Amino acid sequence: MENQKEKVQGGRRKKRRDGLKRITTIGWGLFFIWLGFVLMINAGSGLILLGVGLISLGMQVARKYQGFDTDGFWIVVGILFVIVGIWEMFDVKMPLMSVFLIVIGGVFLVSALKGKGG
Repeated sequence: MENQKEKVQGGRRKKRRDGLKRITTIGWGLFFIWLGFVLMINAGSGLILLGVGLISLGMQVARKYQGFDTDGFWIVVGILFVIVGIWEMFDVKMPLMSVFLIVIGGVFLVSALKGKGG
């Protein structure tokens, strides 16, 4: 009876592993298609970054929808790619790093005022 239970659990682990692999493979496929398309139409780096960010975020949504844990690192990377992509597309003249530093400082202040800061 124990052997049957181990087989079932092993099958579930394999199915989960295959599901994660499928999401990752789809993400890489979309990445290369997007990169090729944007380079073909010569649309610029802003559109490349925007698309890569949306693909990264979409992969995390797919992971969540399929019952897998999301990866915080790739959520942050995806958000940053989207922000930088939009920044490039609209050719904003303000230095991006300055804006990031102001936003981070604001987050710290709001967190401290709400009593959540260290």
